[in-house]
Amino acid sequence: MARSPVQLINAQSFMMDENSGSPAAAPQAAAPTALPTADLLQLRRAKVDQWRARGNDPFGTAFPATQLAANVIAGYEEDQSVRVAGRLVAIREMGKSVFAHILDQSGRIQLYAQKNVLGDEGFAQWKLLDLGDWVGAEGNLFTTKTGEKSVRVSALTLLSKTLRPIPSEWYGLSDPEARYRQRYLDLIANPEVRDTLSKRSQIVREVRRFMEDHGFMEVETPMMQSVAGGAAARPFTTHHNALGLDLYLRIAPELYLKRLLVGGFTKVFEVNRNFRNEGISRKHNPEFTMLEAYWAYADFDQMASLVESLITTVAERVFDTLAVGGRDADPATNTPARESIDLTPPWPRERYRDAVCRTAGADWFALTPEGRRARCAELGIELSPAMEDFEVTNQVFEKLVEARQVKPLFITHLPKELVPLAKQNAEDPSVVDVFELIINGQEISPGYTELNDPIVQRERLVAQAGEETQLIDEDFLTALEYGMPPAGGIGIGIDRLVMLLTGAESIRDVILFPLMRPAVRETSAAGQ
Repeated sequence: MARSPVQLINAQSFMMDENSGSPAAAPQAAAPTALPTADLLQLRRAKVDQWRARGNDPFGTAFPATQLAANVIAGYEEDQSVRVAGRLVAIREMGKSVFAHILDQSGRIQLYAQKNVLGDEGFAQWKLLDLGDWVGAEGNLFTTKTGEKSVRVSALTLLSKTLRPIPSEWYGLSDPEARYRQRYLDLIANPEVRDTLSKRSQIVREVRRFMEDHGFMEVETPMMQSVAGGAAARPFTTHHNALGLDLYLRIAPELYLKRLLVGGFTKVFEVNRNFRNEGISRKHNPEFTMLEAYWAYADFDQMASLVESLITTVAERVFDTLAVGGRDADPATNTPARESIDLTPPWPRERYRDAVCRTAGADWFALTPEGRRARCAELGIELSPAMEDFEVTNQVFEKLVEARQVKPLFITHLPKELVPLAKQNAEDPSVVDVFELIINGQEISPGYTELNDPIVQRERLVAQAGEETQLIDEDFLTALEYGMPPAGGIGIGIDRLVMLLTGAESIRDVILFPLMRPAVRETSAAGQ
């Protein structure tokens, strides 16, 4: 008979300290042997029937006026009346009393129930509860002998019966594929995951707050577009039946946001979802979140200062520090220690050309194209025969500069071939007024002085499209011909920003539901 892919514990297998009801030290022995999943499902279904036989709906009703566990503990007053609700994650019977913990989004709180308070019928309900059940409790606050703030339960309500056993915190959900695919279980079993993803929400909120405090207006632009523009990436395609129209999920909102500058808005931003039909890696997910912002009458230098201020402000508001992403070693999981990254401003700025020469040799740009390829071979940088010369140089930049840079660094004045939507530098027309912010080995934010010359923009887009002229957004070029003011623009990868600030190793760790291959499912007793 098939077994669960993760070890599971029933309600009676938890160890609790009798004085406080707190979990004892994690046992060193192996996890208890789990019953086959089908048997566990049948046992829990039998309890559903028992609840119904008692006249109770095992899937409950509303339980209003509840308070978060963290708020109850923070505002603790002896004998205060409270109502709390959450998932039952620990339970221990001690004769005529029960200690238990429930978990809500803010954390855990202990419940203490006594038979002489609840009565025979009310106390008997505990026998029908399992780990994972959602319960609501009413009662008064008190402190145990060991100092744990707890609720002395006067009434208990089953809010939802769980039919499947949940993974425990001690023997929990450790398989990475299962963690990402069944994120709801990951959130139950792993407090650090809940914390990271809660921090993501706070980071996004503070990003919006910062932009609004600086006079930017939040807008929404189309996610389905007739031309996938604003970046060089492979789009996802779809079809609108009523219009008979092929459409693309957007790869970037840039060209629509610039249309708003043409229309007269001077400071706009969007926290948007982008979609790119490309590879999956530690740094890439096909669906990702970006902040894009445009500021009329500004340039790339002002936008760099804005990004620096935004990131440091968000770090201080959410984490109360500018030393981020550090962690202690964890021998249990073979996780090494990592030093924090210091975000203290000002952040240095270095020209692209100087950074390449610093890492590949001062004579790099004096070499012939063949000489540059030979130097790459010496440096261990792999190239494809089809790469153009500027792409060879960019490989050096990505492998020797970007991948090795830990502290914040703005790289400025990139070759014009790399950024077709940016304005050429007035003193050196071979480069554009652009920055790339690099932290911890990856690009966090690009920023431009935006190209607003419709004639030059058309030339750049035609060169980029080659023979595929259908990829050119003619409506955008028409909009530019009506006049777009000088402007600066930025993009910030929100997922990568969260990785940086929380110290997450993979982009999957900061996305609630990353894209996964479908699981191969077995037939279970739940549907029988």
